[in-house]
Amino acid sequence: MRLRERLGSAWKWLLPGMGVKRWLILVAFGLLLLSLGVSFIYVQIYRALEFTGAASPVAYALTLQFLPHWLRGLLLGLAGVLSVGFGVYRLSRSLLSVFVAPEHGSVVDAIYRHRMRRRGPKIVAIGGGTGLSTLLRGLKERTDALTAVVTVADDGGSSGRLREELGLLPPGDFRNCMAALAEVEPLMGLLLEYRFGAGLGLGGHSFGNLFIAAMAGITGDFAQAVRMSSRVLAVRGSILPSTMERVTLCAELAQGKDADNGQRQVKGESLIPKTGAPIERVFLQPDDVHGYGEAVRALLDADLIVVGPGSLYTSILPNLLVRDLAAAFRASGALKIYVCNLATQAGETDGYNALDHVQALENHLGDRLFDCILLNDNMEVRQPDNWNAEMVRPVTDEKHRFDLADVVDTHKPWRHDPGKLADSIMHIYAEHHRRR
Repeated sequence: MRLRERLGSAWKWLLPGMGVKRWLILVAFGLLLLSLGVSFIYVQIYRALEFTGAASPVAYALTLQFLPHWLRGLLLGLAGVLSVGFGVYRLSRSLLSVFVAPEHGSVVDAIYRHRMRRRGPKIVAIGGGTGLSTLLRGLKERTDALTAVVTVADDGGSSGRLREELGLLPPGDFRNCMAALAEVEPLMGLLLEYRFGAGLGLGGHSFGNLFIAAMAGITGDFAQAVRMSSRVLAVRGSILPSTMERVTLCAELAQGKDADNGQRQVKGESLIPKTGAPIERVFLQPDDVHGYGEAVRALLDADLIVVGPGSLYTSILPNLLVRDLAAAFRASGALKIYVCNLATQAGETDGYNALDHVQALENHLGDRLFDCILLNDNMEVRQPDNWNAEMVRPVTDEKHRFDLADVVDTHKPWRHDPGKLADSIMHIYAEHHRRR
């Protein structure tokens, strides 16, 4: 079985895009010229000396005089090809093994994945929280041109404290994206997510948040801090804020009427899910903030834009409520996919089906936002005990294009499986590209 796997991997050297065949042809051509030169010398020696079995039995055997000429040529050529092939394989394996970690598989597999990622589409992922980091874990294996646009409305926990005390943009979602895109993800993820216990001023802070805060202090600019942190952590792709300005996410509730202003408003991203009342709409204060230039350019240059998964009102909409980003999103010629959440979220989307999620986005941003809406159709999963949520029902209509697929992580049924999700998205993109 192991030999079969090695032989299967060896054929990848000859696949399109590997950048290997041209050099193998050059090596083969050089060996052919070398062989012709040696053959001229061999012919001269063969004509000048006696190689009969009686005169020199050793030379007679080594030069294969007992075989016909065509068979000698075939055997020598085959031995040469096998020797060159095995030598090149072992040499490349020895040289490149220094740069390829054992957990990445064979050298050819690592090179193949790298080449395929370089040829991958330009993808922009919009969202926040664990949904965005899950998406990034899957997509980073499909392309190197990956950009995450992250909300800056978070005001809870460690991020909220750093935002208030240091005047930073909230680093929490940026930290999650770095952990997802880091080359040494498992260990780096544990390090970035490490949360300090009791301690003077450190209690509740995560190491990743403090790391970004320290980098912001060194560089004097939050976006530059994220960029430099990504370089230090060998992050694959770009992580960009939706805006560099300080914003507060507010919500108007469908219930809880006030005698003074006619409708109750809640200020603060962390407070919105705690009200328990249905959300009518969300908005930013101030509402005229400028979008971050690199994020706007990424949207306009993208081949594929993926919105979600993530908290509908507190992770996804805060990005698209930035007017410059909303305008760039609509103007972009990219294929636009919305990935609906697997489960409802307490305090935000209680009782929502898939169509309710889409309708909420369109109520805020207008109709015909997406070319495709990806829904989960695997409802037969084991749900946790005392779960205060339910699986989002894949309700569809004729107005929108829906794609249904099993994208559930069987170990955590309230989350998407990164590999399944990325496969489904790339399948939709490939079908779209084929039709065009």
